Amino acid sequence: MTGLTRFGISIPTKLLRRFDALIARQGYTNRSEALRDLVRDRLVEEEWKAGKGEVVGTVTLVYDHHVRELTQKLTELQHHHHTEILSTLHIHLDEHHCLEVLAVKGKSMEVRRIADQLIGTKGVKHGKLVTTTTGRALA
Repeated sequence: MTGLTRFGISIPTKLLRRFDALIARQGYTNRSEALRDLVRDRLVEEEWKAGKGEVVGTVTLVYDHHVRELTQKLTELQHHHHTEILSTLHIHLDEHHCLEVLAVKGKSMEVRRIADQLIGTKGVKHGKLVTTTTGRALA
């Protein structure tokens, strides 16, 4: 990494011990990388809130494909938003249930709106939008 800056922070001992235990469980080798990831995570969150620029994410859906016209409704929604939906992965979990993962890209408000439409479709048992970044604005 170029342009590194060292800085010191004050933190209660008990909080630092809990942080050290957490990052050890997650496999970090040092506090610096864990702090960098925390900062990046907050910046990505703010990027989504600001609604400026392009963002990416995934929409995960679990549904029973035997629900009347559900598969068709989901497909129609996906085709309607073909510019924001980059790719889909469809997995048959059992005789009835499917898992679908959609990679999405666009303005945060539009991506959230699409995710809400998909997740809110009658017959979808569970859905979740996971937000991330294109990485362009992160060091």
